[in-house]
Amino acid sequence: MPVSPDAPAFSASLPDLKGELRLPGLSAAATVLRDDWGIPHIRAGSEADAFFALGVVHAQDRLFQMELNRRRALGRAAEWLGPAAAESDALARRLGVEAASRRDHEAASAEAKAMLAAYVAGVNAWLASGPPLPVEYRLLEAEPEPWEAWHPIAVMRRLGLLMGSVWFKLWRAAALPVVGAEQAAKLRYDDGGRDLLCIPPGVDAERWAADLRALAPAIAALVEASGADATGGGSNNWAVAPGRSTTGRPVLAGDPHRVFEIPNMYAQHHLACDAFDVIGLTVPGVPGFPHFAQNGRVAYCVTHAFMDIHDLFLERFDAAGDNTLTAGGWVPVQRRTESVLVRGATPREVEIVETVHGPVIAGDPARGTALALRSVQFAETDHSFDCLPRMLRADGVEALFEATQGWGVIDHNLVAADTKGRIGHLVRARMPRRPRENGWMPVPGWTGAHEWQGWIAHEAMPRVIDPPGGMIVTANNRVVKDGAGDYLCTDCHPPHRARRITELLQAAPHAPEAAAALHGDTFSPIALLVRERLAALPEPAGAAEAALRQRLLDWDGHMVAESAAPTAYVALRRALTGILAERSGLAALSGHEWLSPAPGVAPQNQLWWTLPTLLRADDTTLLGGWSWNQALGAALRAAAAEALDTPWGEAHRPRFAHPLSALFPEAAAVLDPPALPVGGDGDTVLANGLLGAGGSAAAYGPLARYAFDVGNWEQSRWAVFHGASGHPGSPHYNNQNRAWSACEMVPMRYDWDGIEAHATTRQKLSPA
Repeated sequence: MPVSPDAPAFSASLPDLKGELRLPGLSAAATVLRDDWGIPHIRAGSEADAFFALGVVHAQDRLFQMELNRRRALGRAAEWLGPAAAESDALARRLGVEAASRRDHEAASAEAKAMLAAYVAGVNAWLASGPPLPVEYRLLEAEPEPWEAWHPIAVMRRLGLLMGSVWFKLWRAAALPVVGAEQAAKLRYDDGGRDLLCIPPGVDAERWAADLRALAPAIAALVEASGADATGGGSNNWAVAPGRSTTGRPVLAGDPHRVFEIPNMYAQHHLACDAFDVIGLTVPGVPGFPHFAQNGRVAYCVTHAFMDIHDLFLERFDAAGDNTLTAGGWVPVQRRTESVLVRGATPREVEIVETVHGPVIAGDPARGTALALRSVQFAETDHSFDCLPRMLRADGVEALFEATQGWGVIDHNLVAADTKGRIGHLVRARMPRRPRENGWMPVPGWTGAHEWQGWIAHEAMPRVIDPPGGMIVTANNRVVKDGAGDYLCTDCHPPHRARRITELLQAAPHAPEAAAALHGDTFSPIALLVRERLAALPEPAGAAEAALRQRLLDWDGHMVAESAAPTAYVALRRALTGILAERSGLAALSGHEWLSPAPGVAPQNQLWWTLPTLLRADDTTLLGGWSWNQALGAALRAAAAEALDTPWGEAHRPRFAHPLSALFPEAAAVLDPPALPVGGDGDTVLANGLLGAGGSAAAYGPLARYAFDVGNWEQSRWAVFHGASGHPGSPHYNNQNRAWSACEMVPMRYDWDGIEAHATTRQKLSPA
C-alpha cells in the first residue's frame, strides 16, 4: 500500500550500512567506510572487486535514481511517472537509445566489458540479498528489475542526451519564417560581438557569420514547409600552474551546472584497489569516474564544450511518406511502431521513421517534409566506456588525454593538472567533418552537399598543455577561433563568466581555499549593461517607474542574496524579453512542432540570451518599429507593477523537486529536500540560473563544487547541493545544502588513516 509521510516506511527503507554483508561474485573482502558527511570510501583488492563494490554501494544509496534514469534512457519512465513522461519516452524510442547502447557494448574493449560486468554483478548481488527497498518502490508499488551489462551505457547516454546544438538549430528554423533569414542569424545562444577563447587562453576573437546564401535551399524549403500559419541549464572550471598558486602546486577547481534533479546526477565516492586509488564524482548507474576525479597523480574535470555534434536534415518525402529524396534519388525509409506504457493512462503508440540520416524527430513525413537527426551520440559505434578504466590509471596530463581517445557520448572541455606541475586542456569529443553551414539550422537532405566526410582525428582536437600564462579557464565559452580550420561549433555560452574568472585569477596568486569565493562571485556584466541604458533613458513620468529606475541606477550589479535590487533587475529584464518576444512575433512560436521534441524550446527562454546583444548594438530590427527607449519605458511600467522588495535570495530560492512528489503530494514534504536562499544568476560565476519564461527561482546551477590542491590531496574540498544519499529520510539526504548554499565546501578525505579516524559507519563486503 502507498505510504503516508508520517509512516515509518521512510526510515525502514534505509539500508543497513554496518556489519558484514556476504555477496556472491566477490573474490575477496572489500571495505566500505562512510565519513561524517556520509560519503562512501571503498577499498578492495582487485579492479573487478572494486567495480563490484561500487555497484553495491551505488545500489545501496541510489537504486531508485539508477532505475529511473535507465527507464528514461530506454523510453520507459512513463510506466512510473505517468503522462508527463510520455513525450520524453517517445523521443528516447525514436532515437533508438537501447539499440545504440547494445551496439556499443558489443563493440567495447575486453577491459570495458569486464568493468561493466563486475559493476552490474554488484548491483544485482545487492538486489538479490533481500535489502529493504527505497521508499519510492513502496510508493509506486513496484519491484526493481535486474541490471544487464549494457544498461550503464544507456544511463550515461541519457545524461547527455541531445545536449547542445540541436535546440538552437530547431529554434532558428522555427523562427525563420517569422523574422526572415537575416534576423534568424541573430538568434544565437551566446552574446556579444567578440569571444574570449579557451585556446589560446585569454585571446579575443571575432565571430564568423553564416553564409546564408549557402543555406538557400534549406531556407526556401523551410519557409515552404512552415505554411501560412507559421506566425499564428553551463559549467565553470579553471587550472592554475604552480607559478600562479600560493602553494607552488597546481590548483584545479570548478563546478558543473545542470538542471537540479533529485537525487543529484552526481554522487561523491572514493574507490581504491591494487590498480588505482581515485576520489571524485560518480554517476549512479555507471562505473568509473567519467567527469571529475583525482587518482593521486592527476586530477581532472570537465565543462560542456558546446561542440556541434548534432545535425538536423530537412527531408523531402514522396506522397506516401515512404521514400526520401537524396542526391542519388529516392530511398525507402524504415518504419516501426513501439508502444509506450503510461501509468494511469492508455498506452501510447509511437511510429518511428528513420531516413538515411537518422530518426525523424519533428514534423510529419505525410505532409512532405520533416526533420531527421544525425548525431554523434547515435550515428556510429561509441567507445566512451573504453576510456573509463584507462583514465583511472593515467599518471599525468598527457597520459590522461591519450586515455580519452574514442570518447564521444558527449563533448567536454577536459581540464587537468598533475603532480609534476603540469596543467592542460583538451576538447574531449568525437567530431565529424562537414560543412560549416550545418551549424546554423537544418540543412537539405536531398542535395548531398551537407553529408559527413569522416572524422576529425583525436590528435587534431584543440588542446593546450602548460600555456604561457600559467592559467586555463573554461566556462562554456568558445574554445578556439571561429572560422579557422575544421568546423567545431556555432553556439556557445557568452564569455562573461570566463572573463570574470580570468580577471579574478590574474589579480593575485590563487589558493585552493580561495576557490569557494571565486565559485560564489555574483557580479553581472549584463546588469551593468541594462543600468547604462537606463541612465540614458529620460526620467519616467510615473513615480513607480522612476523609483525602479533609480534603484537600479544606484545598484552595483552584484546578484547578492541579501539585496532586493537583483529582484527588480530580473523583473525588468523579464518584461523587456517579453516585449521583444511579442513585438518580433516570436512569442507565437510557443508550441511549434519543431520546438516540441522533449524537453522543448520556449521562445522567451531563447530570447533572454539574445536580448543583451541587441541592446548593446542598439539593434531594433526585432522590435517591430519601436526603439529600445520605448521598450525600456514599457518594461519599467510592467516591472514596477510587481512586488519588488523581496530579497533576491528568497525570490531565487530553488525548489528541489523529487520526481515522485507531484504524484504523491502527501509524501512531498519528505521527498523534496528543503533549499536555502541563494544568489547569482546565469551571467555570474555563481551561475544559479533561471528560465527567462519562468519565475525567479533558480532552476539550474552547480550540482557540485570542488577544489583540488594537486599533490596535497588531503587539503582538497568539495560539496554537492543536497547530500551523498539518495534516500529521503536519510541524515545524509540534504546535509550538505547549508554549506553549498553559502558557497562553502566540506573535506575531500583521501588519506586512509584520516578516513578511518572520521568513519561513522563501517561495512565489510565478503564473498558468499
